[in-house]
Amino acid sequence: MTSILLSDRAETYLWRLCLEIPNRRVGSKGNRDATDFFAGTVASFGFETEYPAFDCIDWTHQGARLTVSGAPFEAFVSPYSLGCHVSAPFIVISTVEALEAAQVSDEILLLRGEIAKEQLMPKSFPFYNPDLHKRVVQLLEAKKPQAIVAATSRNAEVAGAVYPFPLIEDGDFDIPSVYMTEEEGNRLAGHAGQEILLEVRADRIPARGCNVIARKGADPHRRVVLFAHIDAKDGTPGATDNAAGVTVLLLLAGLLEGYSGDLGVEIVALNGEDYYSNPGEQAYLSSNAGRFDEILLGINLDGVGYYQGNTAYSLYDCPSDLTGLIHQTFSAHKDMVEGEAWYQGDHSLFLMNDRPALAITSEELVKLLTEIAHTPRDSPEIVDTAKLVNVAVALRDLVLHLDQLGA
Repeated sequence: MTSILLSDRAETYLWRLCLEIPNRRVGSKGNRDATDFFAGTVASFGFETEYPAFDCIDWTHQGARLTVSGAPFEAFVSPYSLGCHVSAPFIVISTVEALEAAQVSDEILLLRGEIAKEQLMPKSFPFYNPDLHKRVVQLLEAKKPQAIVAATSRNAEVAGAVYPFPLIEDGDFDIPSVYMTEEEGNRLAGHAGQEILLEVRADRIPARGCNVIARKGADPHRRVVLFAHIDAKDGTPGATDNAAGVTVLLLLAGLLEGYSGDLGVEIVALNGEDYYSNPGEQAYLSSNAGRFDEILLGINLDGVGYYQGNTAYSLYDCPSDLTGLIHQTFSAHKDMVEGEAWYQGDHSLFLMNDRPALAITSEELVKLLTEIAHTPRDSPEIVDTAKLVNVAVALRDLVLHLDQLGA
């Protein structure tokens, strides 16, 4: 297959996922269209596919209205918030200690400063939830304010390129909430004690989503597993996060159309990396309980193809023979360099189960996370499809070498 044909395929896949499908948030029609597209494409290359489903919620909103004495303030609806129409005095809270001491059941809270410096982890997020975050959520639920307004600052380390960022993004948290810029929060705080009128127009919708798992190879008990998350945040095309990774998997499936080796090859479109409770990841962990020792190598693709810099790969807990094979294979492909380790991706599923892992991303990952991810800027125009082709061919070669390794 020529590089020109592969590049044409890559562009078709990328534009289909980013532009022809309106969004890929979990639970939405666009998300279902994306998983259907992925499943149909890999099946056309002779892979056996399955679609393990999970319950989730879709969410829609029509914005928020916040006024004090008739003066409007700009506020955004927190993802997955319930709707409300409330009028109550508001209290400004800046620390956990102040929240512990406050009596707020008849009032609206304005959270800003120290208590709002980083997004609170959702209650059902399974992989990371600091005690401080749990304490804040417990206090809010116990004190039952009428609603929450959060003023958040710029914080690239925890919120990336998003400003303002939602303090609360949790479909299991039932106090209505909105968020605003730090500057707007300062302006609002000048009216402390006055009455806020807050209207949030939002709805939670019971929904279903699924992973897509595609398999080839004679021995499913000795397998290489390749992940890319197919979902995206609402409001972004999600090109590098992560339509580009999905595109690489589709290209790889095409390159392995004639594969008949013993090594099991499992290509997985994981669904839910950008969803508050990671349902796809949890479903995959559950279905593979007691079977992770079958995995020779787990590979995660996220953030690949950015037009600036090289493609970067990093290894985790790989034995020396596997490390040597990966380095040897990738050295034959231009623009692929060993990069810094990072742990925020789905390759952590392999690590927590003591399996060797390989993560592939862009050398400019920090720039992607702090300036582009989760914003409208993450569009197909910033993806170099030639890099996606190069990664797919390199992975094809690695799969074939791994198959020979066990021969």
